[in-house]
Amino acid sequence: MTKKMSSNPALYEFDSQMRNVHGVLCGVDEAGRGPLCGPVCCAAVILNPEDPIEGVNDSKKLTEKRRELLYDEITRRALAWKVEFVSPQEIDEKNILWATMAGMARAVSGLDITPDYVLVDGNRCPPGLEQPAQAVIKGDASSASIAAASILAKVSRDRYMLELDREYPQYQLAKHKGYPTRLHYELIARYGIQPFYRRSFLKKQGYWHE
Repeated sequence: MTKKMSSNPALYEFDSQMRNVHGVLCGVDEAGRGPLCGPVCCAAVILNPEDPIEGVNDSKKLTEKRRELLYDEITRRALAWKVEFVSPQEIDEKNILWATMAGMARAVSGLDITPDYVLVDGNRCPPGLEQPAQAVIKGDASSASIAAASILAKVSRDRYMLELDREYPQYQLAKHKGYPTRLHYELIARYGIQPFYRRSFLKKQGYWHE
C-alpha cells in the first residue's frame, strides 16, 4: 500500500473555525532565528479556503523536496503571500526577538489583501500589527495558514543560504545553513566573518569585538 502525503485536514479545520469567527485569515511564521549568519525570513500567507493545498504541514515535518514543491503551489494558489527578509544588521541593532517581530509585521502589511485577523506562530504577537492577532504555540502544526507561512519562510531562507554558499564556499553554508555547528565554528575561526554574519551572536563566542 502506497503511503500518501496527508493534507492534514485538522489544520484546515482549525483555520475554518477561526475564519468563521474572524473573517479573512492570515498565517505568519519565520525561519532562521537560531543561525549565526544570514537573514531571518518572515512569511505571511492568506490561503484560499476554496482551494486547499494537498500536503501543507509544519515545514519541519516535510522533506526538502516536498517543501520546494509546496512553495511553488502556495505561491501560485494562495490569495496573497509575502516574504520579508530581516538583515543581520537589523538583528544586531534590535536583537533577534524584536527584529523578527518587525519582520513579521512588515510581511503582513505587505500583503496584497488586508486580512481581518492574524495567526502568529509562537507565544507572542508583533506589536506593529494593524489587525487583531492571536499567538498560536506550535501553530505550524495546528493551522494550515501558519504551516504555509512556515514553508515559504524556510524555503526562502534555504535558497538565500545556497546563493551565499556559491559566493563564499569556504564556509560550507549549504551544509549547515548558518546554524551553530561545530564545523561552522571551525570555519569561522579559520576564515573570519563576513558582513552577512550576526555580530551580536558572535560576540558571545569571542569572534567579534567592538
